[in-house]
Amino acid sequence: MKKKHSLLMIFLLVLGTILAACSSSSSSSNEDSSGSKELKFISILTGGTGGTYYPLGGAFANIITEETGIETNAETSGASAENMTTLKAGDAEIAFSQTDISSYAVDGTMMFDGNPVDNIQAIGTLYPETIQIVTTEKSGIKSVEDLKGKKVSIGAPGSGTALNAEQILEVHGMTLEDISKQDLSFDESTTGIQDGTIDAAFVTAGTPTGAVEGLAATEGIVIVPIQQDKVDVLIEKYPFYISDEITAGTYGLEEAVSTVAVQAMLVVRADLSEGLVYDITKALFENMDGVQHAKAKLIKVEDALNGVGIDVHPGAQKYFDEIGVTADQ
Repeated sequence: MKKKHSLLMIFLLVLGTILAACSSSSSSSNEDSSGSKELKFISILTGGTGGTYYPLGGAFANIITEETGIETNAETSGASAENMTTLKAGDAEIAFSQTDISSYAVDGTMMFDGNPVDNIQAIGTLYPETIQIVTTEKSGIKSVEDLKGKKVSIGAPGSGTALNAEQILEVHGMTLEDISKQDLSFDESTTGIQDGTIDAAFVTAGTPTGAVEGLAATEGIVIVPIQQDKVDVLIEKYPFYISDEITAGTYGLEEAVSTVAVQAMLVVRADLSEGLVYDITKALFENMDGVQHAKAKLIKVEDALNGVGIDVHPGAQKYFDEIGVTADQ
């Protein structure tokens, strides 16, 4: 009798363990597929208030909140490079970045030399990040070479803009030693130009850029062109650049200005669940028509995998696979 009782107890114990494991697996699977239970708050790292990332980030945060039910906020930051470092520390979930900077981060090169960011993946690219060399008519600066000896802001310390400035000066036979370098945010740069404390500034952002629009409202501004031969050299040496132009009418310009661009992209922490990132990706690309910023018109889901440069998060890839989006060859 004792033997039968013992066997029954062992059977019930094993059965209970199996049922508990199945229940746990089902609960975990449900939570992961929806993604909605794993986070109560999402932070999107943007840039300074005078750039393009910040207003777009605010619009994106609203979409994510409405579509996923997870409270999402856009946070100001020092932009691309700082954003990658913050994601590495786990202090945010999503970030805007230039494609070149995210590639440097993953590879552990340039400003990330010896300190790679190994926990990020892409949601997708968004729009061209135009390199704008901003000055005023009264400065007399008409070419990149004219920047020699001038007080020139190359962007906030550690920003992607600073590296763009260095590379553009390089193909013109110049270095940072040829200018009086200033490390200012976009807002500080345009204020400095207006006040006369600096002569020019590099601004890498989608056009129109808020800080530059503000300057154009009070000053006759000039965007210094990058001539085509220099554009070709730059792209050959640094393939993440693309040829671009600032169209006539932007900032009151009478003619289009030749320049270059990298691309803006959204980067996400790799440890976020496939279900959550799928929901975020779907929410953003299917509600872009509700974003009022001018750059939203350039954000097209069919281009989202072009020039990404780093691995795409499985959740984002699942969405792109569903709708048949692939990268251009």
